[in-house]
Amino acid sequence: MNFLRPTLLTLACLLALPSHADDLPSLGDASSAIVSPQQEHQLGRAWLSLLRGNVRQLSDPQLKDYVETSVYRLAETSQLQDRRLEFILIDSKELNAFAAPGGIVGVNGGLFLNAQTEGEYASVLAHELAHLSQRHFARGVEAQQRMQLPMMGALLVGIIAAAAGAGDAGIAAIAGTQAAAIQEQRRFSRQNEQEADRIGILNLEKAGYDPRNMPTMFERLMRQYQYSAKPPEFLLTHPVTESRVADTRNRAEQAPKGGVDDSLRYQLIRARLQLTYEGTPGLGAKRFRALLDENPNLDAARYGLALAQIKGGQLNEARESLKPLLAKAPNDITYNLAQIDLDVTNNRLADAQQRVEKMRALYPGNYPLQQSRIDLLLKQNRPAEAEKALDALLKNRPQDPDVWYEVAEVRGLSGNTIGLHQARAEYFALVGDFDQALQQLDYAKQRAGNNFVLSSKIDARQRELMEQQRMVKDMMR
Repeated sequence: MNFLRPTLLTLACLLALPSHADDLPSLGDASSAIVSPQQEHQLGRAWLSLLRGNVRQLSDPQLKDYVETSVYRLAETSQLQDRRLEFILIDSKELNAFAAPGGIVGVNGGLFLNAQTEGEYASVLAHELAHLSQRHFARGVEAQQRMQLPMMGALLVGIIAAAAGAGDAGIAAIAGTQAAAIQEQRRFSRQNEQEADRIGILNLEKAGYDPRNMPTMFERLMRQYQYSAKPPEFLLTHPVTESRVADTRNRAEQAPKGGVDDSLRYQLIRARLQLTYEGTPGLGAKRFRALLDENPNLDAARYGLALAQIKGGQLNEARESLKPLLAKAPNDITYNLAQIDLDVTNNRLADAQQRVEKMRALYPGNYPLQQSRIDLLLKQNRPAEAEKALDALLKNRPQDPDVWYEVAEVRGLSGNTIGLHQARAEYFALVGDFDQALQQLDYAKQRAGNNFVLSSKIDARQRELMEQQRMVKDMMR
């Protein structure tokens, strides 16, 4: 995180605020810039590469698929014009979510731990999409008439610091500097939050959710962290006050009742996250058993118990836990993926393959299923087929560093050395290490030898990456 420190002072000069929690800048406010839409898009991607290189991420395909699908559902009914979204899931138990210029949506694992229903989760993302659609940050700095592209970069890097857990340093720098625009920025920030709440509530209703989930989420968070010495980042940047809760409650109550509050799908994903942050699989199994003792019909707890048993090596017990779930919903993709994982872990590869093929007929484009099939092919020592399956996956996920990382590994196993270096280059570029990316392309070009077409293609990609690197360096000035 050393590269962040020089820019924090620039950020402080740009957004100097007192140290009170309800005056701090909102991550959601950093959702646009006074640049063209295409420049904003490019800037957002460059910034995302910096963020990816500096925070731990959650790579679970089922979690990624759920977040992407649910946010796109909200985006379809939102006021967001440019829906070329990119996502980052941050491995942190702290409650946080944010949107940044260029359509970057960030979600901490802690959001699932705190949002008890799908409606509560959706209310947070609807609020963030509203910040994005209304270009709140651009409007704020336009009023101050002092935004430059490097300053925008400084702000975005400040968001990286907060997202990576370095929020205290950024907040201290901001609080230590006084600026002439303090009062204006404070006023606009409150307006941003009110507007994002209002538009978010409308979006929730249009997307089929009960908008009352937003004040319900705010009320619970206010009670939960009312006396906390260090509230989560989301509450520092999106302060919840009694007046704000009352305002959102009044607006939400005007909507007709009948929208979605929760779903089993959300609770299954939430169980996966809860297990991720348990100390051991045994502790997770103990907690899910306790939930089942209270309510034997709680399918999400039974699913969580099965996952904990698989992780803990209790494979026969896991098989028994999954049986009633599969009997109730034999074609459910989540339960079947758990059974495939169990069979692969138990080295019952023929059973796993049979189930994979059955699910592929039902869910031909499902990303977690595609990934599960690739894992199975590698377990069966079939790297050439795994490489082919990964190439197909890349068509839908060309900006996913997790996929490129595995592509590099599999190309190495199948003897595709040039492809290995090209894949490594794409991975390093997506996580902000452009020097390594360019070096990998040099290795690929050396291997290409006299293949003029391939060498030209590699040269062109190098030029593109050098331009991206230049943009990142401009952000860091």
